Amino acid sequence: MNIILFEKGERHFDCKDERFLHIKKVLHMGVGDSFHGGEINGWEGKCRIENFDSDGLDFAFTPVSDTSALHPLTMIVAQVRPICMKRILREAVSLGVGRLILPISDLGEKSYASASLYTEGEYKSILLDGAMQSGKTGVSECFVVKSVEEAIEKAGEGERLLLDNVIGSSPLSSLDLKNKSVILAIGPERGWSERERKLFLSSSFSPVLIGDRILRTETAAVAAPSVALSRMGLL
Repeated sequence: MNIILFEKGERHFDCKDERFLHIKKVLHMGVGDSFHGGEINGWEGKCRIENFDSDGLDFAFTPVSDTSALHPLTMIVAQVRPICMKRILREAVSLGVGRLILPISDLGEKSYASASLYTEGEYKSILLDGAMQSGKTGVSECFVVKSVEEAIEKAGEGERLLLDNVIGSSPLSSLDLKNKSVILAIGPERGWSERERKLFLSSSFSPVLIGDRILRTETAAVAAPSVALSRMGLL
């Protein structure tokens, strides 16, 4: 954890809380010590431990600066195996991606949508973990949707890019994306269906490539936003 995040107004960590265990076992802190913390999607600052015992700890928070800003990049990522999606979510937040939209695709496994990652809200803790890795307070918005149609509708306005090895033409690395909001669509392991490709094209998405190799979704979901953010002048 490069920053310890908490809800606005939260000033107590229970003894079973991972944040308490990190402060105790990794940082080896006690009463009077201070750690780097921040309110989720708010200010970061200095947290001074005021009480520390076997039941938990209490701290005072002195805000210093607002580091909640995320990049104007929306990623549409077709659902893949939950264990892979956990890595995608964590890394996307670490990169500062503003919004994530996760549709079930035509060629994707439909059962992924009923995984505990989504039904029990586990994805929220994964997003939070990614933010704490980044050292910033901003946590990406995340939407789980039923179809690519719904994902496109939810994506809003921006430079629309479809990452696709079949119809991709322009290298993503060649685009000038400075001062633009970007929407980047990344398919599942089996790729987009022909129906979905036509849908993206009719919705003003431009097909792009990040090379001639076929990447796993979890690899593409780190490489592509990294390239896009670089072309946006943000990385």
